[in-house]
Amino acid sequence: MDNRPIGVFDSGLGGLTSVRELLARMPGEDIIYFGDTGRVPYGGRSREIITRYARQDVAFLRTFDLKTVVIACGTVSSTAIDVLKTEQDIPMFGVVEPTARRAVRLTRNGKIGLIATQATISTGAYERVIRALAPQAEIYAAACPLFVPLVENGRTRPGDVVIETVARDYLTPLKEAGVDVLVLGCTHYPLIREVIGAFMGPEVQLVDSGAEAAHEVGRWLSEHDSLASADHVGRCRWYVSDAQGFRELASRFLGRPVTEPVERVDIEQY
Repeated sequence: MDNRPIGVFDSGLGGLTSVRELLARMPGEDIIYFGDTGRVPYGGRSREIITRYARQDVAFLRTFDLKTVVIACGTVSSTAIDVLKTEQDIPMFGVVEPTARRAVRLTRNGKIGLIATQATISTGAYERVIRALAPQAEIYAAACPLFVPLVENGRTRPGDVVIETVARDYLTPLKEAGVDVLVLGCTHYPLIREVIGAFMGPEVQLVDSGAEAAHEVGRWLSEHDSLASADHVGRCRWYVSDAQGFRELASRFLGRPVTEPVERVDIEQY
């Protein structure tokens, strides 16, 4: 057993969808979350900048005695995870591989859709993993740069003409291609799952990258006897680079009120 906390980071609030799944699966675990809300989004930035930001995020989390780090950010998972793993002596989990495996298992017609940030799409990370598992798969990818800022600004509800119009514009080519699985390749996107699902239709299965990463971490901790002890009461600690509006939005991502303290971090010092 290991009662040390799990560290989780994202460019903003999207990683809280992974935290929600971690807590649902393992309510006894302590979570330390860092959201780089002052520099969100990462998705339109260069690989060099994303890697620098990710190194700083990890450096902050490593000031705590963690048992593992979850990179709950599709952009960082697809652009910088290999670098981070070579530099760190702690188990690290991203969202790409578990999500790609799930998509391959679910598809019936071999047509897999992927929506993510421009940076994630540009790396081809999902495509490489999917094709290694299913060489005949047809992959249809679309960058959705407006989704993250819309989610961060609370434009997530069905009936909101702005998010529905943007979603229709991004998703129409994938729907017309006949995909039967759609990968939500950014951990912000589950907040607009209802909007996406309503447009794509019930025959298309949605794969949540944040949830898949959380499931992967849970399996690893169990297999390595590293879960918290049964009598341990889990708690969350929240850190951000800009605390403005965090509580309200984070509560939506988590599905419960954020009552714990929220601390601001000067991430540039790391």
